Amino acid sequence: MKFEITRKEDLNSDDYLIVVRAPLVAKKWKAGQFVVLIIHPKGERIPMSLQKVEGEKIFMFIKKLGKTSRELYTYKVGGSLENVIGPMGNPIEIKKYGNVAVCSDLVCGHAENYSICKALREIDGNHVISMQTFPTKDVIYEEKELRSVSNEYYITTEDGSYGIKGHYRDILRSLLKEGKVDMVFAGGSMNGYVKLAALTKSYNVPTMVTLRPIMVDATGMCGSCRVFIDGKMKLACIDGPMFDVHKVNFKELINRVSLFKEEEAVAMEHYKRR
Repeated sequence: MKFEITRKEDLNSDDYLIVVRAPLVAKKWKAGQFVVLIIHPKGERIPMSLQKVEGEKIFMFIKKLGKTSRELYTYKVGGSLENVIGPMGNPIEIKKYGNVAVCSDLVCGHAENYSICKALREIDGNHVISMQTFPTKDVIYEEKELRSVSNEYYITTEDGSYGIKGHYRDILRSLLKEGKVDMVFAGGSMNGYVKLAALTKSYNVPTMVTLRPIMVDATGMCGSCRVFIDGKMKLACIDGPMFDVHKVNFKELINRVSLFKEEEAVAMEHYKRR
């Protein structure tokens, strides 16, 4: 099967949108699940969140971070990927939560923000509150799309150059104090999750976050993406990727995220030389 690239555009200097034709994935995918990309026959398997599906096409936000994400950026519209595998992982539970906040401060989380908001807003009784955080106004994207699928929308920049100065946790804290949040979904940085966990636990509000430890095969075989949830070992690829933030062993997880930094640096150096 040919996984054709039908659209590609910059979101900012680091992040880009890529749309790929993957009809079988698009047919089965649900909010909260992810896919695995293999861009050429000798390529690694990289997990990727989806923003949405339209017909046979899947939409992804990708950061030019590692070797493969930078190499993929060089691919043109009309080109194709070796494989798109999925959907992987478990979808979120789509039901009535009441006032539900969906928060993001990194590219993968921004993609999930849209898909989760869209799914939850279709359920009667949900009041969906979307929140995004960016470093500065020059790197913002997806505001218009998120406004269209949420009842309330807040955007913050850490330097105060657009929207509200600060982080989405500042907005969330205010809403929690007023008793206006019954459930939280979030995607973003691991260190940020630690702060989020402390915040929502103090108000006894359930909070689910996407965990992104290194995945080698993403099928539960390698064990690389293991996480400890309430003291029990789980695999993010098949048991997640979303978990209760109040039960995560973040000390172990943050160490695991940096497990292959040396190998990643070597791969990047080899790619640059080529």
